[in-house]
Amino acid sequence: MSITRPRGFRAVGLPAGIKSTGAADLAVILNDGPRDTAAAVFTSNRVQAAPVLWSRQAIADGRARTVVLNSGGANACTGPEGFADSHRTAEHLAEQLEVSAQDVLVCSTGLIGERLPMEPLLAGITTAVTQLDAGPQADESASRAIMTTDSVPKTSEATTPSGVVVGGIAKGAGMLAPQLATMLVVLTTDADVDAATADAALRAATSTTFDRVDSDACMSTNDTVILLASGASGVTPSLEELTEAVRAVSADLARQLVADAEGASHDVHVVVSSASTEQSALAVAREIARSNLVKAAIFGNDPNWGRIVAAAGCVPEAVAPFSVDDLSVTVNGIQVCRGGGAHRDRSEVDMTPRETLIEVDLGAGDATGDIWTNDLTHDYVEENSAYSS
Repeated sequence: MSITRPRGFRAVGLPAGIKSTGAADLAVILNDGPRDTAAAVFTSNRVQAAPVLWSRQAIADGRARTVVLNSGGANACTGPEGFADSHRTAEHLAEQLEVSAQDVLVCSTGLIGERLPMEPLLAGITTAVTQLDAGPQADESASRAIMTTDSVPKTSEATTPSGVVVGGIAKGAGMLAPQLATMLVVLTTDADVDAATADAALRAATSTTFDRVDSDACMSTNDTVILLASGASGVTPSLEELTEAVRAVSADLARQLVADAEGASHDVHVVVSSASTEQSALAVAREIARSNLVKAAIFGNDPNWGRIVAAAGCVPEAVAPFSVDDLSVTVNGIQVCRGGGAHRDRSEVDMTPRETLIEVDLGAGDATGDIWTNDLTHDYVEENSAYSS
């Protein structure tokens, strides 16, 4: 189970006719309370989809009762009409549930630049409300309904020492890059917490999980991560306890996003240590993770440390000060570069496992940062060349 494992939640996913394939494409998640606490973080792309604009508005008071999500269309770059469609979606679900439209958050994912087919979407919402339920089947149907190029649904849950439960579902298999990482995530908890606590826990958790997933350096217009708290457990955990549980679920989901990246054959963990600051470490790790040359080499099972060093050197000194003479690179446990030059033979590195670990020591301090990415494959190019056809 996942999103309905915490007490106080029901969910459903079903085909509404948005996708031409007839696959499930609409999900509704309902918080039955007694609390309606909510927090959210959104894409920092300057081009933001209509549902993001609507949900930013709706979440401003730290409250939300329900989330409606659709796949099969992003409702991005659709102008005032697209925003009206998101508003209409929220109003329709609000009428069905007898709540305020301002308590309805809206998420969409799919092709940019096309209006959503509103009549089937609204009819689907009407049907969905009658089928809301809790349990594994409800969680499974909701997680599948938000998939686009994903090959598998993504779910997770965790329980705190005080008995509070956090659950989550996510979608995303490409266009994963901060901030955040096309990614939709809904997290639920039965913790009895206020909006400030939920917001603090969510932001702390996403900063070290979803914000550190960088599949292809492409930022979505629709990225949304929502946390709903029902208060149904009657337990008020500390901020630290709640943050750790939200972080655990977020980390698991983020790792699943990387594992399902479009066409990928390697999951790549780039860890930069001995940096002057954490931000310096992250800047170097992200530069390496975004290098097409590094990613292509990993696809070819080639531990080409020269490309890794070259990528690190692209970061301005003002951002990440280090000397090449102090630089070392280890790939899957074999140190192939030391002091900026060749060390052990690259043929010693086993590149056949799905997971590749790249460790870069800058020799410039004691800070560390990491990024998850994937390799660049023929399948990635093929899938994205045909996405809108």
